Amino acid sequence: MDKVIIKNIQCFGILGINPDERINKQPIIVNLTLSADTKPAAASKNIVDAVNYYDVAVRTKAFVEDAEAWLVETLVNDLASMILASYPAVAKAIVRVEKPNAVEFADSVGIEITRRRMGQPVEIA
Repeated sequence: MDKVIIKNIQCFGILGINPDERINKQPIIVNLTLSADTKPAAASKNIVDAVNYYDVAVRTKAFVEDAEAWLVETLVNDLASMILASYPAVAKAIVRVEKPNAVEFADSVGIEITRRRMGQPVEIA
């Protein structure tokens, strides 16, 4: 399976449980690795046969900025569900959400998950 990689989508939204996090927007960084077969798009040279990474990035940014999630766990799971529901060509999504300003002595904190479309085989590493 091929991979579509979208790195460091810059979002700005409400995320967290602390009172200031519920009021003040903060930077949120999203990274996506989407497994899909790129051969049909390569052969047809038509964007309709591809996972349109621009569209995925724009929808991801809007989703994160509108979510106002209390937990990173909720946001990352909901985002993976949205991607798999919206893009049928995506068989697997690795989604990472990070909060750069969450811990003053760390570059960022975050969660990365892997979700597969129902019926997709589990890969043995």
